[in-house]
Amino acid sequence: MDQKTFDTGLEIRKAVLGAEFVEKALASADDFNRPMQELTTEYCWGAVWGRDTLDRRTRSMLNLAMISALNRPHELKMHVKGALRNGVTKEEIREVLLQVAIYCGIPAGVDSFRIAREAFADLGAGT
Repeated sequence: MDQKTFDTGLEIRKAVLGAEFVEKALASADDFNRPMQELTTEYCWGAVWGRDTLDRRTRSMLNLAMISALNRPHELKMHVKGALRNGVTKEEIREVLLQVAIYCGIPAGVDSFRIAREAFADLGAGT
């Protein structure tokens, strides 16, 4: 593991997903899933999110679309919250999810809207 890339990833991961969430995920890691937590932090958050070409808002919107298309509700809810932290507006999230509905199918769009509303409610952002 490259410690510098990991540390960069950890900083970005905490900024986007919330320090409490990330610290809980790392603290609950065991011998089985710790390597996955390290891989995610180093490569996803450090090596890719740590690049300067795309800003965090753009990366968040891309993630919302891809995760919706992949039907990963837990990840989507987490990334809706992260997108809001990165300055993506609810209106922009709505537009991303409408695009998902057209290109990935109405069921994917409907599920994504439902999950986004749950994320908004969790944050007290309402609908």
